[in-house]
Amino acid sequence: MSKINETSVVKNQYVTANNLNTRISIHDKYSTNKMGFGNWIVSNYRMHKGMKVLELGCGTGDMWKNRESLISDCASLVISDFSEGMVAAAKENIGDYANVTYKVLDIQAIPYEDETFDAVIANMMLYHVPDLDKGLAEVRRVLKKDGSFYCATYGEHGIIEYLSKIFAAYGVEDHINKNFTLQNGYSILSRVFAKVEKLEYIDSLKVTNMDDMVEYIDSLSSMTSLNHVPPTRIKEILIENATDGILNVPKEYGMFIAS
Repeated sequence: MSKINETSVVKNQYVTANNLNTRISIHDKYSTNKMGFGNWIVSNYRMHKGMKVLELGCGTGDMWKNRESLISDCASLVISDFSEGMVAAAKENIGDYANVTYKVLDIQAIPYEDETFDAVIANMMLYHVPDLDKGLAEVRRVLKKDGSFYCATYGEHGIIEYLSKIFAAYGVEDHINKNFTLQNGYSILSRVFAKVEKLEYIDSLKVTNMDDMVEYIDSLSSMTSLNHVPPTRIKEILIENATDGILNVPKEYGMFIAS
């Protein structure tokens, strides 16, 4: 897929929060690690009072819900996404704070002065950036010399690889976007940052309601090969691969901290 076509697919996926909410829901319901990926990510932030923070690709803003103390510790917090729909959803979820600004912006052209932020966050979005080197150079530019860059991502051997195997007979292939993963993220970040740390989050899914998994699959742009397959047949295949009524799905997630 060309970068132009991929960008169009991504924009269509994130015009509204519906697809993203569906994907978040499956993790909330069926993850075996009850800490929660979002809670784990935030637990690894090294924040201190008075910091200036920029989040890129905020999505629905769920990461900041019920985190009033963390928000209040920030001298300023810019919550941004390249989708107007996502920024609107984030503002509705998080609410108004005197130190919080909501912005529509592109990581490839961040509209702030050099060395503005103590921390920059870009979770589960770097693999979508058309010119990642340009985006990371922009992050490095607006980050203070002693600042930290936090970026969560997925691995190459998780949910999509699993689903591709069980639906291979229907033409589903593992076309997961590998532009920035747990496998290659270290080397990519090391081109721009002097120090890079990799952290892994241990988790999986144990799905008991296959209708939820059918809805999840329908939300994935990588599963378009199944568009012609009736949902009832998709559900049957999931049930066939379940053990004692439980579909065990591997997950591979983690994050990098660069400085």
